[in-house]
Amino acid sequence: MTTVLDDPTAARPRPAPATDPAAAVARTRARVGVGDTLTQILAMAWRALKKMRRNPEQFFDVALQPLLFTAMFAYVFGGAISGDVHSYLPLLIPGIVAQTVLTTCMATGTQLREDMDKGVFDRFRSLPMSRLAPLAGPMVADLLRYLIAASLTYVMGLILGYRPGGGVPGVLGAILLAVLTGWAIAWAFTWIGTVARSARGVQGISMMILFPLTFLSNAFVPSRTMPGWLESFTKANPVSHLVSATRDLANNGVVTGQVGWTLLTGLVVVVIFMPLSVASYKRHL
Repeated sequence: MTTVLDDPTAARPRPAPATDPAAAVARTRARVGVGDTLTQILAMAWRALKKMRRNPEQFFDVALQPLLFTAMFAYVFGGAISGDVHSYLPLLIPGIVAQTVLTTCMATGTQLREDMDKGVFDRFRSLPMSRLAPLAGPMVADLLRYLIAASLTYVMGLILGYRPGGGVPGVLGAILLAVLTGWAIAWAFTWIGTVARSARGVQGISMMILFPLTFLSNAFVPSRTMPGWLESFTKANPVSHLVSATRDLANNGVVTGQVGWTLLTGLVVVVIFMPLSVASYKRHL
């Protein structure tokens, strides 16, 4: 009697190839359309609004900074620059609006970096959602922050004696322009939030970029009083275009070329930094 033994190597089952979980999930989820993307952006915006409601301290800079800066700059620099506080307010208030909105949008990148460090965005990896939604959703919610900051600045100006010549339509137009510009520039800080190593680093880099642009502009003093080289930089500064546009709208009620330059600058920032933010965000997933 003979016994035939099989080759033990032939009977051994072969190990299954390693599978990347993220790749497997990506193959199973449907393609996200434009309508789905918009819906998901609104859902993430609602999430950000609920987060703001549960953390009221996020509104401290929005509520206190316009009141404090408007009163401080008016009474400290009003007499030295314009002779008295009331003469300085038409020059100051639009500048404070621009500074406050731009400073507020700086927090967008900081909060994004904090969420990424906490692992919040890791949970979105397995969800069938657009990669743009976690970035754009909080920015849509931040429109409320920009609106509050700009409105409080004008309210404080009215309390101090500011009387805008453009009336209600001019002030509303100036606020709308400032809000749209803040939303556009926030994409640059969103990109910084995706490439910086920590929330503190995002804040430091943002301040290093934003503060020179704000103070080396015509926001608080006329550009004609500056040295020639600085005046040339001030006239080319995008913040100066925003300040001049809001002054034309609020003080005179007219739409000038400065409004067009401001909108064009915002569009260029969005076109450049929105794709960069999405691409950098995807590399972290």
